[in-house]
Amino acid sequence: MPFSVATWNINSVRLRMPLVERLLLERAPDVLCLQETKCPDELFPFDRFHALGYRHVEIHGQKGYHGVATVSRRPLEVVERRRFCDIADCRHLSVRVEAGGRSILVHNFYVPAGGDEPDPDINPKFRHKLGFVSEMNAVPAEFDDRSGSILVGDLNIAPLEHDVWSHKQLLKVVSHTPVETESFEAMRKAGGWVDLMRLNVPAEQKLYTWWSYRAADWAASDRGRRLDHIWSSENLVPGLKDIDILRHARGWERPSDHVPVIARFDFD
Repeated sequence: MPFSVATWNINSVRLRMPLVERLLLERAPDVLCLQETKCPDELFPFDRFHALGYRHVEIHGQKGYHGVATVSRRPLEVVERRRFCDIADCRHLSVRVEAGGRSILVHNFYVPAGGDEPDPDINPKFRHKLGFVSEMNAVPAEFDDRSGSILVGDLNIAPLEHDVWSHKQLLKVVSHTPVETESFEAMRKAGGWVDLMRLNVPAEQKLYTWWSYRAADWAASDRGRRLDHIWSSENLVPGLKDIDILRHARGWERPSDHVPVIARFDFD
């Protein structure tokens, strides 16, 4: 049975709802996980998702900052809206969805960006980010014969050398510092998560999902980073059909600085 899940840091769902509608019309993922919705729950545009056939919508939002939402053409069961680092900043939502005869637990994450200074002693935002990733060790890839897990989102860390445009130049830049990348990969492996985006893309090949607004010509400079991720429990890997990074969406009108990533599965 075909099943697809997409992740996208939309950088304000109300501002960029036309782009979300375009994605849903053109690509029609079964489940779309949005981050940085920047929308209080009472103002979320439910009706526009419903009109496109996405009648199952679960949200965890707040005014002006952060926020995540998971919308689906299939029924969803909310599992948890977890608070990390004892801060109520709406960065996680997990749901269950049926696919291929399995109950799939889908985690939607928005990891803190961490500010500009990669020193937890002087930068509380960076300290928060490291603490958040540490607490993600308590989110394992649960699975059995009838279930599996998927974790997606803007995780705000580019872990591998070729997940950034210049490994050497970004070693002291937040999102690619060794303290981040090492703790991030240790957390992923300890939880039994498989990095699906790198399964069929060699580690030596550049892979990006984010391009800064600061670039005068983002496409020409191509100074990207892979900040958005799709992971799964190991039992779902054989069903993975492909991963699509929609690079061209960075060139849409009034775009997010992140682009959508879609994983497609073909479960027996």
